[in-house]
Amino acid sequence: MTNNDIFINRELSWLRFNTRVLSQCEKNLPLLEKLKFIAIYCTNLDEFYMIRVAGLKALFAAGVVSGGVEEMTPLDQLREIRKYLGNEQKKLEDYYNMTVAELSKVGLHIIEYEKASHSVKKKADEYFASNIWPVIVPIAVDSTHPFPHLNNLSFGLAVKLCDSEHPEIIKFGMVRISRVLPRFFKAGNGIYISIESIVRNHASKIFPGYKLLSSCAFRVTRNADMVIEEEEADDFMMILEQSLKSRRKGAFVRLQIQKGTDSELLNFLNSHMKIFPKDIYEYEIPLTLGSLWQIIGDKDFSNLLLPPYTPKTLPPFGENISIFEAIDKADILTFQPFESFDPVAQLIKEASKDPKVISIRMTLYRAEKNSNIIQALIDAANDGKQVTVMVELKARFDEENNLHWAKALENAGAHVIYGITGFKVHAKVSQVIRQEGDKLRFYIHLGTGNYNGSSAKIYTDISYFTSKDDFAVDTTSFFHILSGFSKERRLDKLSMSPMQIKERLIEKIRNEAKMGKDGRIIAKMNALVDSDMIEELSNASKAGVQIDLIIRGICCLRPGVAGVSENIKVRSIIGKYLEHARIFYFKHSSPNYYISSADWMPRNLERRLELMTPIYDVNLQTKLGEILRMQLADNELAYELGNDGEYKAAPKGQKSLDSHKFFEDYFNKLFKTIEKGNDQDKAQILASKLLKES
Repeated sequence: MTNNDIFINRELSWLRFNTRVLSQCEKNLPLLEKLKFIAIYCTNLDEFYMIRVAGLKALFAAGVVSGGVEEMTPLDQLREIRKYLGNEQKKLEDYYNMTVAELSKVGLHIIEYEKASHSVKKKADEYFASNIWPVIVPIAVDSTHPFPHLNNLSFGLAVKLCDSEHPEIIKFGMVRISRVLPRFFKAGNGIYISIESIVRNHASKIFPGYKLLSSCAFRVTRNADMVIEEEEADDFMMILEQSLKSRRKGAFVRLQIQKGTDSELLNFLNSHMKIFPKDIYEYEIPLTLGSLWQIIGDKDFSNLLLPPYTPKTLPPFGENISIFEAIDKADILTFQPFESFDPVAQLIKEASKDPKVISIRMTLYRAEKNSNIIQALIDAANDGKQVTVMVELKARFDEENNLHWAKALENAGAHVIYGITGFKVHAKVSQVIRQEGDKLRFYIHLGTGNYNGSSAKIYTDISYFTSKDDFAVDTTSFFHILSGFSKERRLDKLSMSPMQIKERLIEKIRNEAKMGKDGRIIAKMNALVDSDMIEELSNASKAGVQIDLIIRGICCLRPGVAGVSENIKVRSIIGKYLEHARIFYFKHSSPNYYISSADWMPRNLERRLELMTPIYDVNLQTKLGEILRMQLADNELAYELGNDGEYKAAPKGQKSLDSHKFFEDYFNKLFKTIEKGNDQDKAQILASKLLKES
């Protein structure tokens, strides 16, 4: 076996994932859903350039010439990335233009100022005078005006001007378009005009006495990764704040401009930025398409989106039922966003008000800006309860929000932990300790997703509630590890990385390999990158184990290679919801099912504190099994990975199955069944039964 037989390059695998996102525009979807996928694609690509490409460029600049497991050097990867994106750019432009053309037929117009009617132009002129002109920044660049600092993802208009009285005098400058401005000006019902086109047509007012010769919209991308020397940081919060400021000054890694830009104008920009020519992308469509959410959110055109779905709160949870009573009855497992995230928030809110609760502990990785969970923690701390919160300040692109919440919690009197030196804390766990008579009772939530009510409506995740004593011991040990000194980072029932998850997963894979053709593994995750895990799966495949992998994003394992991975199938599901749950099944393990916060990547298994949770309850195992079964049967949203490294839409069977639509319909049906008063106390059993019957 050579490395190329089994390993696919991580960066190229990610690019193919983003291609699958963009390819949703080919499907029979409502028009604003297509616009949504274009916005997601562009936002994803921004982050890829800010972090991954920036990292490869830094490695190349440092003289690194060795490759990864698939034997591609940083330069090899940069060349392949540029080639791939160059080829894909036309596809992006075509999808955007086709979608905009179709939208115009139904009364939603995205246009430039020049193509607007006289009356619409008049509205745009008034908007320029009242809202744009006061906040834009005209910038001259010459011997007395240095080239300005441009923050990461700065957007503006570069201009080439001549003196109205002396046309031979040429000047270069720019107009910085403030982020406080919307991306598009809404000039009337269904008419959106790009801000840069309005600015361009008012250049004479912005630069009085000068005539506009040419202009181009441009956007810059900087290296946004941060290296924090934790060992040298006396005050971690202070060092993080300084690093956030330095992110704005990272090296330029990409320039996006309009196609057909005046060569002198492009030379003017790049003489200051010094961006490698192949990292300059010229577009025939507007820049900053990640801001299309402004149009997608127009309620007047909500009919151009998929029908909204309301997550369901099912028994034993309910408005008039104590969360503690519900968890006392039996372990509970919910599947977001089809089942509501509200019980998770209810656990913390009820705990904050309950006089019997003496302690609340939880981890926070990504919380929304107006988090009712964090507000409940603040209320609990103000009420004198012991509140311990691990706020991961190094959660990429959420650092500032997490910094804000950390300070607010600290001010309320909570004990805030800012992380573990050398590791990110990515585990999703909360623990409530309640005094019940002369005993302490523990109520625990373990999940695959963040404590974020907003993302819980669009991410598929698993939430597990329990009051089991052995889980109480493990979660207590986990929080003690976070807040104190501990060389022993191992748990009993739960598994914790970096010491245990990988070790136990390998043990389970090897155990299936011993069973030969009777072995069976199903693993659902966001990404598979770890080379050790890939080799173990390959060895199990050689032993005859049937392996199904449901991997949304990066997959560095090449399936279906004779004698190497011929018993491994890989599929990716892209649709209305972002697949985020991690569920693992091992036929001969005890128990068979596990959920986890960790993907099978080196960072999750070796450089983060993560948790993997065994699921013992038979009904909950059935529910997880049916979730996996439906996703393996999906032939509408699924793509299958071939041994050539390319993804193709799953072949259509006799019956169509869109797993997202299936789960919406299923939970709607279950909700109506229970609403009629049927099997209230057996809701979890009923849930598993109905799912299996469906």
